[in-house]
Amino acid sequence: MLSFEERKRDHIQISLSSQSQSLVDHELENIELIHEAIPDLNFSDIQLATTTLNLNVDSPIFVSSMTLGHAQASSVNDVLASVCQEKNMLMGVGSQRKQLKDREARQECVQLRQKFPRLKVMGNIGLAQLIETPTMEIAALVESLEAQAMIVHTNPLQECIQPEGTPQFRGSWQALERLCHELTIPVILKETGCGFSEKTLARCRDLGLAAIDVSGRGGTHWGRVEAQRLNSTDVRFAAGQSFRDWGISTVESVLAARNIITTSEIWASGGVRSGLDVAKYLALGSSMVGVAQPILASALQGQEALNNYIEQIHYELKVAMFCVGAVTVADLRKGDVWKKIKN
Repeated sequence: MLSFEERKRDHIQISLSSQSQSLVDHELENIELIHEAIPDLNFSDIQLATTTLNLNVDSPIFVSSMTLGHAQASSVNDVLASVCQEKNMLMGVGSQRKQLKDREARQECVQLRQKFPRLKVMGNIGLAQLIETPTMEIAALVESLEAQAMIVHTNPLQECIQPEGTPQFRGSWQALERLCHELTIPVILKETGCGFSEKTLARCRDLGLAAIDVSGRGGTHWGRVEAQRLNSTDVRFAAGQSFRDWGISTVESVLAARNIITTSEIWASGGVRSGLDVAKYLALGSSMVGVAQPILASALQGQEALNNYIEQIHYELKVAMFCVGAVTVADLRKGDVWKKIKN
């Protein structure tokens, strides 16, 4: 079995492959923003600044959790953190699971915070690990990063296909409720590319979550990623092929959440590739929109490449807002600027 570091390196390389993307029936293409021919504002009026988790940020786009806990992660996260701090954007780190068993691993987070003291950053732990971890140990993860929020990611399909997987989720609901009540910072629940059903969202409603990142099907699919790490004779490899497009789309998940979730923020991620994609998810009702794979690809090329990509998607978002007559993110989220063009 591969080491933790080797697994995380595999994830970076494989997640960038086109074979890891689940673009089947990409429902975002069926969402169309309604053009306003006379927007009655100046392009310079457009404002991307917004508030989330009681934090003031300069963009509704956040850097989704990607990687942590191996040699390459530090350099990638330094690039991500540098750009996010400069642009006052919210950033998530990869899973802090390694810190639970390796005391030396916390230095990666400590050093990230020391290098970027103004960074708005979110910690991250898997739901399977949360179940067996006391809140005081989760609080230690928060402290090492001085995080403004903690993401709990749920990934049942990935855990079933992954050679090192931990598909033990009994006690999930109690663990989530405990963390929301005992941790002193906001808790975000995040899927990892398979979305949320109406039934699950309804049960999440009263947990005390600050936000739910629906992270649906449409981008990097971790069933596909893990299958590519397996020998073709492994039964999990065949399962990975069978479940290669498993999940609920981000569009469907956001629309369901909009009708069910009233006390938590709704965040969207999964297959976001452009500023127009961001605008559509905001118009559908999301408060924040996460981007991962294209940001990772840019970050691996360096800070300049990442900065250029962020500038591009921000410009595209502003163009979309201008062309529907929305000055602010709140204007875009009013819900009257989009339509579904196909069933």
